[in-house]
Amino acid sequence: MLPKLFFAYFAFAMVLISILVVTRRNPVHSVLWMLLLFFHIAGLYLFLNAEFLAAIQIIVYAGAILVLFLFVVFLLNLKEEVKAKRFISAWSAGFTFAVALFVVFMLSIRSFIAAPPGKYTVDLIKSESNIQVLGKVLYTEFLFPFEVASLILLIAIIGAIVLAKKRIKI
Repeated sequence: MLPKLFFAYFAFAMVLISILVVTRRNPVHSVLWMLLLFFHIAGLYLFLNAEFLAAIQIIVYAGAILVLFLFVVFLLNLKEEVKAKRFISAWSAGFTFAVALFVVFMLSIRSFIAAPPGKYTVDLIKSESNIQVLGKVLYTEFLFPFEVASLILLIAIIGAIVLAKKRIKI
């Protein structure tokens, strides 16, 4: 009974906070609601015994991505956007898009339920841990994409250093 109550709280809170993120006029308020949403998502991950995902959610999304959003909001001149009326004539297009997205979501859930079970069962993950299973999969089956991603990040770091370096005249 108690796990169902926790899940119901997280589900209801995340839906409500998501609506608040989208409907606030002030972008700074939207970003702050998004911060609360990210913490609730991390709490749901903890509830599902995915500690690594909860930590990554807090570090990457609530830490880095949200700060980036906040900098963009502060750098833009949004006084006119706050005063302007929103949601004037796009209700029909938005409703059509929402219905289409709901249909796609339901079709994907149906195919997900009908999919055959994978080799990583709940018992296997409980016997080891989420991080061990994630590490084994990452460094065995997905080693090449992991190395390609690390190489791309290394090139981006070197490029940022070259662009940021001041030219020294001798």
